[in-house]
Amino acid sequence: MSLSVLARVRAAHARIEAVDRPEVWIDLRPLPEVEAEAETLDARVSAGEHLPLAGRLLAVKGNIDVAGLPTTAGCPSYAYKPAADAPVVARLRAAGALVIGTTNLDQFATGLVGTRSPYGAVRHAHDPSRVSGGSSSGSAVAVALGIADLSLGTDTAGSGRIPAAFNGIVGLKPTRGLVPADGVVPACASLDCVTVFARTLPEAEQALALMTGSAPRSAPTRAPGPWRIAVPPTEQLGELDPGWAQAYEEAAARLRAAGAQLRPVDLTPFTEAATMLYEGAFVAERYTAVGAFIDSTPTAPDLDPTVAHIITAARDIPAHRLFADQDRMNALRTAALATLSDADALLLPTAPGHPTLAEVAADPLGANARLGRFTNSTNLFDLCAVAAPAGDVAGLPFGVMLIGPAHTDERLARIAALLTPPARIAVVGAHLTGQPLNPQLLSLGARLVRTTTTAPVYRLHALRTDPPKPGLERVDEGGATIEAEVWELPPEGLGTLTTALPHPMTVGRIDLADGTSVPGFLCEPYALRGATDITAHGGWRAYLDR
Repeated sequence: MSLSVLARVRAAHARIEAVDRPEVWIDLRPLPEVEAEAETLDARVSAGEHLPLAGRLLAVKGNIDVAGLPTTAGCPSYAYKPAADAPVVARLRAAGALVIGTTNLDQFATGLVGTRSPYGAVRHAHDPSRVSGGSSSGSAVAVALGIADLSLGTDTAGSGRIPAAFNGIVGLKPTRGLVPADGVVPACASLDCVTVFARTLPEAEQALALMTGSAPRSAPTRAPGPWRIAVPPTEQLGELDPGWAQAYEEAAARLRAAGAQLRPVDLTPFTEAATMLYEGAFVAERYTAVGAFIDSTPTAPDLDPTVAHIITAARDIPAHRLFADQDRMNALRTAALATLSDADALLLPTAPGHPTLAEVAADPLGANARLGRFTNSTNLFDLCAVAAPAGDVAGLPFGVMLIGPAHTDERLARIAALLTPPARIAVVGAHLTGQPLNPQLLSLGARLVRTTTTAPVYRLHALRTDPPKPGLERVDEGGATIEAEVWELPPEGLGTLTTALPHPMTVGRIDLADGTSVPGFLCEPYALRGATDITAHGGWRAYLDR
């Protein structure tokens, strides 16, 4: 049986405390207020009301209006109190979603790194030495950490896709205009899109459909046959992080194995356009959005210096340069669409690499520019996109992106569904083979991949629960290896499993003995107080057989 909305709210707040990542949030709604709303939602569902998102917890990027919370856009001195929810927030709440708070971002949505904020740099969900990706950094990490089920971001240059790729979740960047941008602090108003993050593609699609408020316009018709995917030669992708070219080629091979036809494509128009978003005159629109505010408060201590420099430097761009760049962009767009020809989608890595916090600090402009190599051109060309997980490289998520013409959003999702690899999860207790909760895995289509052990950095405790189950704790010292099973299941099955996860269990990364890491069940620290340490037995089954 699924958890009540109230129980899920309390679990989310316990998770917030357990992960101790305050930089993810700008404002959390007061817990009593959220609990009262949760009780109302539970009552409505019990009364038979159909709420498609009942119990789904929603995080909202801090440049999107949420009634009752300040809209800061990552700048406290800019903050204002909105009179109402932005339409996208209102539509999801009407479907039963419950907002838990607003999330951190690159200030004024200017950046792809997630570090340009007076609220602190948002660290990667699983490797705190690396950036989370921006500008929708907090929204992506809130979902990746298992706190929120859904989150809203925005995307001008890739902010709804880069954080998804880095954190191993799904990011949908819809066709411009499909989702209303009212109640959103603009970055570049003519290019901005509201985006959605989720752990699985079906969850993201459901939220996007509700955000549109009506049936999306149909994609252009095409002759029946296999999907046609445009794939540039690897050498055209430029320098990628180690292992990323191979991971990209494997993603393309996965589509081919699913029946898609791969076709070569010249990526030059896309990469040339990408450099124009910040290096050309289009950046002047960022000054139009918030330039007057920055000019009026040039010494405000909460202004990020990199953001302020980018926006104020755009103030003096002459109008003739904008018209020249528009002509150049139109030519590039014509060339890009021609090179795509009758392809259904263009497959690209979402980013060329995943920098550390130190690398971004050493070269904030250069590191950011590199990240936008494949994403910057999408909105300039009026295209839509889906960012989807495509495996791991060196223990961290690797993601790819499918890009298509306007109003092919649904088509891209269908192709992405072929691409998404099965999810994996490590279990150490009641979900092990033969244990009471193992049927939950089997009912979701899971299969056992292997029996192994964790890395020697964990302690195992017997919890006072029904049915009995252990709690796995990562420790800095005194750890040991613990028996574990790795299971593979459909991505939507993992979402179902984590949504119904009861207290005090949480989902995090578990390091295995072979040096890899996969999602797995961990335990919130409060439940370990008074629990029996059973680490010496080496595993749950050995403890039960003692």
